[in-house]
Parts: sequence; C-alpha cells; structure tokens
Amino acid sequence: SLGRHLSGLGWPQVKRLDALLKEPIPIHGRGNFPTLSVHPRQIVQVVRSRLEERGLHVHGVRLHGSAASHVLHPESGLGYKDLDLVFRVDLRSEASFQLTKEVVLACLLDFLPAGVNRAKITPLTLKEAYVQKLVKVCTDTDRWSLISLSNKSGKNMELKFVDSVRRQFEFSVDSFQIILDSLLLFGQCSSTPMSEAFHPTVTGESLYGDFAEALDHLRRRIIATRSPEEIRGGGLLKYCHLLVRGFRPQPGTDARALQRYMCSRFFIDFPDLVEQQRTLERYLEAHFSGADSARRYACLVTLHRVVNESTVCLMSHERRQTLDLIAMLALQALAEQGPAAAAALAWRPLGPDGVMPATVSYYVTPVQPLLARAHSYPTWLPC
Repeated sequence: SLGRHLSGLGWPQVKRLDALLKEPIPIHGRGNFPTLSVHPRQIVQVVRSRLEERGLHVHGVRLHGSAASHVLHPESGLGYKDLDLVFRVDLRSEASFQLTKEVVLACLLDFLPAGVNRAKITPLTLKEAYVQKLVKVCTDTDRWSLISLSNKSGKNMELKFVDSVRRQFEFSVDSFQIILDSLLLFGQCSSTPMSEAFHPTVTGESLYGDFAEALDHLRRRIIATRSPEEIRGGGLLKYCHLLVRGFRPQPGTDARALQRYMCSRFFIDFPDLVEQQRTLERYLEAHFSGADSARRYACLVTLHRVVNESTVCLMSHERRQTLDLIAMLALQALAEQGPAAAAALAWRPLGPDGVMPATVSYYVTPVQPLLARAHSYPTWLPC
C-alpha cells in the first residue's frame, strides 16, 4: 500500500495531466529566431533518452509545483504559469551539470522549424535565443540545476535536474509532485487511447507529508506550512500571493508569529535593497504578468502590511527603506492600469485574521524611485 505522502490519481486527474503534457507551448526566440512549438511530453522523452545515451541515468521524471496542483484541483483559483518538469539524476561532478545543459540545448535544435539552416547555429546561440534563465546550485545539501525556456506570456517551461535538494516546497498547496514515468511509458507502448477503463496508474506525492491533508488545504484554500524559517525567502512573497488569491491561514495558526518568521528569513536572505528589489520584480514578473496589474497591486499592498506589522529584525531606517520600495512598486502597478486604476483602489488589505476589512486602512503614498533597474545577470544565477 502507498504511504500517507502518496496517492493514486483518479481518471479526471489523469486525463487533465495527459492533456497538459500534450498541449504545445510556444518557446519564443529573441531577435530573428523563430518561435518553437514544444509539447512537454515530447521534450521530456527526448531529453531523457539523450541523457541516458550519454551515460547519465534518469531515475524518474515528475511534474512539480503549480501545474501539479492544477492537475489535482483546477478550481483552487491559483492556476499555473510555469510548467516545472523535474528530472531525478546524479549530479556528482561538474561534467554532469554541463551535460544536462548541453543535452537541452541540443534538443532545441531539433525543434527548429523545417527550412531553418542549422549548420551555423551553436549551443551558445541557442542559449541566447531561447533560454530565459539558467540556475546552478551546488552545496553540501543542494545539488541541482534549472533551465527555463522563454515564453512571452510568462508560461515558461522549466526543466530542473535534481540530485538532492533540502526543501522543494513552501506551503502544503504547492508541495505536490506527480510521477510521470507510467504515463510516458504508456504513451510509448500502447496504441490504444486512454479511457476511464484503460489508463495507467499515476501516483502523486505531497512533499509536505500527508497527501490527503495537503489536497484538502488546496480545496479549502488553506495556508499551511512547516518550519518557514527553512524556506529561502521565508515564503513571504508566496504567502502574500496566497492571501490575495483568497487563501487563509490554517485555523489555530498564530498568523503574526508565522509572519515574523517569514519576514526574518526574507531579510536574512535578501539583506540589501538591491537584492530586495530584484527579488520582488522577478516574483511579480513571474506571477502577475500582463493584464494582472490589479492583483499585482493587491499583492504589494498586502506585502507592505505584513512587513510593516511583522518585521522585528531590521533597524527602523532599513524597515522604512524597504516599505518605501514596496510602495514604489505598488504605485507602478497602479499606474499600469490606466483608466482601471480606480477599480484597483477597491482592493483592501486583509486583516490579521485573514478577513477583508470594511473600510480602507491603507493607501500608497507617492515616493521617488530609489534604485535604478538592473537587468544584467550572470550565466548561472545564484540561488
């Protein structure tokens, strides 16, 4: 029998998973490079087979994060942006890290449209054209790399190669991973279409612990976590995001104490304003892109309140600088709405108990931009 952290998926969930893996995702090229149409199932199979051919065994492939949560319960209101695909591999050497990057870039060459002259296209050219982000983490407890492929709407396909990672989730509702191996094997071996009576057994896992409890949190929009001080950034930005999406702290939770832990860890990991601005802008761009400026504004208002109420580890002038930075970004989000700005002002920050107050208790005051925007990143971004 399966452990409490595991659960078999029902037919509706398997059907959603199959549709998600078959849906083509555009990978947008920079400059004159054409857009690639990539099916997640296809790129997983190609990357896996080529890693095996080059001697790097793939122990398993999983769907992780918000896409996995969407497959399990699409009515949560969270939706999903990135498609996170996790390859379990052994990364014992620098050569292993480089091999994963080489294989992914070589696969992109195969997805170029017919008629494109491939002769003079190098891996470096493909990286500059199609890769949004490269991350490499190599410490005593964490050994993994990430390759994020560009999508102008923010729906990036992210290929993550994991040897070990200390913590892979922030809250119970984003702790799900779906093991894809059986579904991929079924597609390769069976010519019979899937049906409710004939489909592979697909297993999901909650890294939070109890699968049924985590799924109940997702269905009831409950915020629950363990040891937030262990999360990089404390889970602070995701926490504010969940509040704006209508999630509430688990009954019995000391929300103020939870927020203090989150704020303390956030400022340990991002101690100066430059890092704070870069982190905030990246998060907002990833989760509130395009026409979602009203919700981006609401998230920043909520973040301002939480930092204001729950930060105990900063000097008063440092706290004020951070609050001014958040206010500046909120003003930018408000300005982007144009005529819809008045509607955005109707957003109310949530109270300490997670309930929307009846009156406006917060407004953003105009401030001058504190920092110039910086967008030059190294090839491998630090985690």
